[in-house]
Amino acid sequence: MAFAGLLSDDDITAAVQACQAPGTFDFKSFFAQVGLTSSSKADRSKVFMVLDQDKSGYIEEEELKLFLQNFSPGARELSAAETKALMAAGDKDGDGKIGMEEFCDILK
Repeated sequence: MAFAGLLSDDDITAAVQACQAPGTFDFKSFFAQVGLTSSSKADRSKVFMVLDQDKSGYIEEEELKLFLQNFSPGARELSAAETKALMAAGDKDGDGKIGMEEFCDILK
């Protein structure tokens, strides 16, 4: 698993199952449930690098859509509304993508 040693498999499974129905993803609840809100900056950076699938240094909208699948391969894609809500929360400079610092900020 991509987050082995960083996050609990049980916490990830519970968090992904809690938002399996479209429209139920709440990033604040999800981050808290998997333990990211209490994680170290180093661990947050590692999680960011997994989510940044194209290694561009940013998480773009297309990568956000597949957000849950990074945590659990069988998980659903985020809906357009969920993706836009997560992007709006993270993209503080309005460039249409989430950088490392922006990602760490939404975990606080």
